[in-house]
Amino acid sequence: MLEYKGYTGHVEFDSEAGLFHGEALDTRDVITFQGTSVEDLQQAFRDSVDDYLDFCEERNEEPDKPFSGRLMVRLSSDLHRELYVEAKRGGKSLNKLISERLAQ
Repeated sequence: MLEYKGYTGHVEFDSEAGLFHGEALDTRDVITFQGTSVEDLQQAFRDSVDDYLDFCEERNEEPDKPFSGRLMVRLSSDLHRELYVEAKRGGKSLNKLISERLAQ
């Protein structure tokens, strides 16, 4: 994994082409890069992220930020009720209870 300016790059090797290629994982927008060595790949990732950020700035658009911290989850109504009651008994919000559980 590569990291740069809050973006995470995932890399795979294409044996037929003889090169590494990758893409940023934590954005809905497409940020890709490739290289034939580790050094080339790292630089290509940084260049691609910078190009993406420059492109967004030129268009006066907000770049898609890596993960907002908001996650929509669908639960059965029985589980939803059970967790809500448990949270209230514990004096915390449902969000806090679920966050604590996921962190475990």
